[in-house]
Amino acid sequence: MDHRRQPSARHFDHCPWLFAEEATEEQRAAQRKTQRGIGGDTEISERCYVAGSAAVFPDRLRLGTDSYIAAHAYVTGELSTGSHCTLNPFTTVRGNVVLGDGVRIGAHTSLLGFNHSMAPDRPVHRQPLTSRGIRVGDDVWIGSHVVVVDGVRIGDHCVVGAGAVVTRDLPAWSVAAGNPARVLRDRRDTKAAVSEGAADTEGRRTSTARPVTSSRPSTLAAFADAARARAAELVDRCWDGERYVDRPGAAPTVRAHCDAVEIADLLLGTVPEQLSAGEHIERLSGLQDPTSGLVPEFGEPSPVTDTDGFVDAGAALYHVLCAGYALDLLGAGLPHPVSGVRDMTARQLVARLDALPWDTGAWGAGAWVDSWATAAHWNRRQGHGGDATPETLFGWLLTRADPWTGMWGSPSAEAGRLQVVNGYYRLTRGSFAQFGLPVPYPERVVDAVLDHARDARHFGPGRENACNVLDVAHPLWLSTRQLGRGTDGYRSGEIRAWAERQLALAVPRWQDGQGFAFGPGAAGPGPEPGLQGTEMWLAIAWYLADLLGRSDELGYRPRGIHRPEPAPRDT
Repeated sequence: MDHRRQPSARHFDHCPWLFAEEATEEQRAAQRKTQRGIGGDTEISERCYVAGSAAVFPDRLRLGTDSYIAAHAYVTGELSTGSHCTLNPFTTVRGNVVLGDGVRIGAHTSLLGFNHSMAPDRPVHRQPLTSRGIRVGDDVWIGSHVVVVDGVRIGDHCVVGAGAVVTRDLPAWSVAAGNPARVLRDRRDTKAAVSEGAADTEGRRTSTARPVTSSRPSTLAAFADAARARAAELVDRCWDGERYVDRPGAAPTVRAHCDAVEIADLLLGTVPEQLSAGEHIERLSGLQDPTSGLVPEFGEPSPVTDTDGFVDAGAALYHVLCAGYALDLLGAGLPHPVSGVRDMTARQLVARLDALPWDTGAWGAGAWVDSWATAAHWNRRQGHGGDATPETLFGWLLTRADPWTGMWGSPSAEAGRLQVVNGYYRLTRGSFAQFGLPVPYPERVVDAVLDHARDARHFGPGRENACNVLDVAHPLWLSTRQLGRGTDGYRSGEIRAWAERQLALAVPRWQDGQGFAFGPGAAGPGPEPGLQGTEMWLAIAWYLADLLGRSDELGYRPRGIHRPEPAPRDT
């Protein structure tokens, strides 16, 4: 007996391709009523579906056989489609738009077949609309978050990559992407090396990339093999004879030593060859201040902290993470408890959490939670508990999470969601992920993170850095682990499209013998290849590949600070 639950109308709204085969007679009758209620000059052919949640207010609508309009689509003006056309969730089609047969339009894409006049003699809202219309040929695939402007003609058999802005005509068989969109190659050329990821909401992939030079790997497996082959070399170039530096010419740092340990473990399964395992352990464990339990930077005094001052310890807080996990990979651990966490009362923890700058500095607030939770984790493994337990922390977090975003903090006009999303990554890395607990409101987290990932200030061409990409990839990975990752998972097509694009951008950045650069921005070491950029991008590549179900191709899995599994509680 088949015990599967009958799909609901909401399910069909988001997965309308299932309707023809799985709908009950009652649901079919309701769909016919929905179609009759559309109004305007409307003709809908056989085996079509129009979501009840879609806003369809056409002047004229012609929907070809086996076509559908999915959840929350917005359709006005004049739309005519051929057969087998799909408007996926949150698609906007306005003005005069004609689609051929077999046109697939990804979620959150806009086809705007009209425009405003903008003469300088009067306000825009008082000027007439103009319309040249949009024409799309047969067998066309338009990815998610694409914008096609008025007057554009897209030829037969084209593929338009996710996030493109199409302002000019595309000839038949074009594979195009970018803002503004440009033709990358002919679709009939099947020899392109790396996918650009023009995935639609149904999670499919296509090869839509520019060729890459022979020195840059064309597959995930080849990339990982190249990284392993040069891993020892890139770590050695960052050894100054006494200590590790992020890149040649930089000053030695605690983090550089930790990154060297992480990279060698990840790619080689061993310790960096400049020191023995025992020497690595001795050096890293010797950095911890026995009184505070924090790990100061080279040449800096030990932080003077108490339970209320734990927030002000600077880089020494992050070193609790990186030194602790580096020692963990070496089979050891921090030798002393972090006293500011051990001695903090539950009341003091709640007061500190309340005082963190959630509205103006959510990134820093999240980083503090990450450090506190990680210190609590190390203390627990050593048997050093305290009154302010992780349960106190989780109680505060669960009752303060914004149900509209699943996050903590507020966006700003200057930076958008950057502070909030990056703070969310740090906060959940050290708390929910590290302790193996589900995050609250995972669907809303996906919504907020995908919205942030469209912000060109942080993800425009040449603006992506390791921190910002990781801080999107990990929350998506963490949320979809709860929600499911099949093609029918929550916004799975958009997530896969984003991951595909980022992976296609990341892999060619590898530089043999030097690794990855962190990328632009003031928050990291900059555009030169180094240990921090390499450690982070290797982890990012794993998370992106795992979102696509392809992480096995890499042949490695992070075990340190970016490990996907919860941290073990026992030594």
